[in-house]
Amino acid sequence: MAEAVSIVIIDDNPGSLELLSAALAHSEAAVYTAASPVEGLELVRKYRPRLVVTDLVMPEMSGLEVLQQVVGFDSSIDVILMTAHYTPETAVAAIRQGAADYLQKPVKIGLLRERVASLIESANLRRRVHAAAASGLQGFEFEGIQAKSKPMWSLFAMIQRVAPHYRSVLVQGPTGAGKDLVASALHRRSHVLGKFVVLNCSAVVETLFESELFGHVRGAFTGADRDKTGLFELANGGTLFLDEIGDMPLATQAKLLRAIQNQEILPVGSLTSHKVNVRIVAATHRDLRAAIAAGDFREDLYYRLSMVELTVPPLRDRPEDIPLLARHFVRKFSEEFAKRIDGLTPRALLVLQRYGWPGNVRELEHIVGRACMLTDGTELDVDSLPESLIHQEAKVETSGESSSLLEDQERQLITDTLLAAGGNQSEAARRLGIGRDALRYKIKRYDLPG
Repeated sequence: MAEAVSIVIIDDNPGSLELLSAALAHSEAAVYTAASPVEGLELVRKYRPRLVVTDLVMPEMSGLEVLQQVVGFDSSIDVILMTAHYTPETAVAAIRQGAADYLQKPVKIGLLRERVASLIESANLRRRVHAAAASGLQGFEFEGIQAKSKPMWSLFAMIQRVAPHYRSVLVQGPTGAGKDLVASALHRRSHVLGKFVVLNCSAVVETLFESELFGHVRGAFTGADRDKTGLFELANGGTLFLDEIGDMPLATQAKLLRAIQNQEILPVGSLTSHKVNVRIVAATHRDLRAAIAAGDFREDLYYRLSMVELTVPPLRDRPEDIPLLARHFVRKFSEEFAKRIDGLTPRALLVLQRYGWPGNVRELEHIVGRACMLTDGTELDVDSLPESLIHQEAKVETSGESSSLLEDQERQLITDTLLAAGGNQSEAARRLGIGRDALRYKIKRYDLPG
């Protein structure tokens, strides 16, 4: 706990209250305790703590009611619920209502300290992200995912909350948005000891699906000359990531559902089933509800997978992430190609931000990689970008349909560049990568001081 924090603990059991208070005592933490929900909520209103730890079952008011009141008072306060009757389903249900975590009683002190430290670290990081966004500084990353937009950091917060508890998660979002990175983040944050195993459902021949998932024994079918371990068994104690689950055949979906429900697999050709302990992350760009209506996806499998649903927003809905991602890819490819490329010109960044990105982050990565490969300079400019992006830029300039947001971005970019250049228009034009006459036209168009 790097900075001073305040914690309120609510529990009607005096012994448990004393134990939790001692466990969270820290030289830089102020711990307040309450033996009743009413008293606890008074402490919350008085001290506005960073964290509330509360029992679920108490007289007068339940822990869920305490959670609702705390969230209504200040949604930035994290709430940990504790219960003697823990199940993954009730944990996820509580998290959906706003709980930061959900622990089984008697609480393991080491685990409690670990979860509290993680929540406080995450809260501090969110504050730094918001401060950085407000000051224009570079954003941050979460489990290797670059982002500083609010939708993405809301997604990261949910990943952190559900990762210790989930049995299955459905990750939805358009192609190229980063669903695989979300799945990997869920696995790492779950702290399970097993492997992270990946199956791309769109790349498997229908007749081989069952063998890929559950394995087979020698002689099970023509060509099965040896036993094969299936992906469920390979992922035992870990996570199985089923990418593009919407492309899985219906016959395999039924067998997958049984395996998830029973945590038991039967290799092809075997008479003996095996118990497994596997977490499932499924991802798709398809609308599964529409697929259910069309008879292409099992409704019961959908509800089993969607115990938790996470949505990765398309890149067009988070334009503030584009410069951050573009610079990240420039660093990546400049190292890969052994070139010195320091970044992108303001004009190139503006072109990237105006593009619609139908291919999302993957398309941005490919375009920046191509530009880094082709450029001979130390900065990427528009001449290194594909013609399709340049033509898109021209359409935005001439169609009369450019949004006020884009105009505001260009106006601010020119204002900032002129300021940085000390009012020198020639220097500002050079930094922007445009001619001096073009700069003068834009200064007049936006009624900027010349």
